[in-house]
Amino acid sequence: MARLVMKFGGTSVADVARIRNVARHVKREVDAGHEVAVVVSAMSGKTNELVAWCRDASLLHDAREYDAVVASGELVTAGLLAIVLQEMGIQARSWQGWQVPILTDGAHGTARILGVEGAELVARFDERHEVAVVAGFQGLHRATGRVTTLGRGGSDTSAVALAAAIKADRCDIYTDVDGVYTTDPRIDDRARRLDRISFEEMLEMASLGAKVLQVRSVELAMVHGVRTYVRSSFDDPADPRSGTLICDEEEIVEQQVVTGIAYSKDEAQLTLRRVADKPGVAAAIFGPLADANINVDMIIQVVSDDTTTTDITFTVPRADYDRARTILEAVRGAVGYATLQGATDVVKVSAIGIGMRSHAGVAARAFRALAEKGINIRAITTSEIKFSVLIDAAYTELAVRTLHSLYGLDKAA
Repeated sequence: MARLVMKFGGTSVADVARIRNVARHVKREVDAGHEVAVVVSAMSGKTNELVAWCRDASLLHDAREYDAVVASGELVTAGLLAIVLQEMGIQARSWQGWQVPILTDGAHGTARILGVEGAELVARFDERHEVAVVAGFQGLHRATGRVTTLGRGGSDTSAVALAAAIKADRCDIYTDVDGVYTTDPRIDDRARRLDRISFEEMLEMASLGAKVLQVRSVELAMVHGVRTYVRSSFDDPADPRSGTLICDEEEIVEQQVVTGIAYSKDEAQLTLRRVADKPGVAAAIFGPLADANINVDMIIQVVSDDTTTTDITFTVPRADYDRARTILEAVRGAVGYATLQGATDVVKVSAIGIGMRSHAGVAARAFRALAEKGINIRAITTSEIKFSVLIDAAYTELAVRTLHSLYGLDKAA
């Protein structure tokens, strides 16, 4: 017998028919003798509808009341799933985030989980053999007694945090895909599903554009050692595929040099030309951007021949491009740059793999292969287990397919 947390996203619970399908997945695990807690998202599209209602009510709405409204979507799903499970003869009860409780800080709309008190859920496993159906995406700020929400993708984070708190043997994240792939199958139909991937690799892939899991959920799983499966809720509940296991590096016997290729279209490039090359200039540029909560990613600095000026290129999220330009124009006097240039038609393509630690020349092969395809690289960043290149958006598919093939990811394992 094992203790499981099963999480189902919005497309998996889009209507009552799909909720019944979810219930069959849950019943399979209950019939196998497992203790089960389920975390659910709102029905597909419901959160967007609730957000729109808040904006219609007032553009400058109270963040606390916003959370009270948008948290209701998950409550509906949790209650409906509990009803369906009961109809199947399974003891089940729905839980709101504050009832568990899942405790968070007070940052409404983007709250972070501080702790989960799952003792009552565990007691009901023992006493009643009861399935706990928990509303994801939400928690409680104990000091104010107010409901909080965790931001988009927060149900993944709720599930992993709950799994860590109740010492679950594993956390199964059910989505509309059957696992983690070597790249986006929509771009390269030779993409393969991975049997296993390390926490570090999954964290990089999630942060670099792969949409399978929310980044914070992977961070939590890595910190607490929660073995996590990505599985499809659309598989036959009687005979589902195993999905992809996200686990410690030590559990992966055969380590490929490159595990996956990710890409992100959410990029914009900014370049400051002929910036005075003196101490404090970088702080004058990036300090105001940080104060505005604009994340800066790739940074390249090239000193001119006379060593008195430099060009600085960096990327920001595309949604923050206009704000970043406005901030940089405002600090032009303090920074002293000659011109400001920008582009939004760029894409970041990344190769990820723990095998890079022990292999030289991995990135060099990619640069050569991209050059042979006529793809110009605007910027490069590297770390121990990944490298990223910034290219023109028009070459996205060609670059992804080129790198996917270069590292043999299109071949059967």
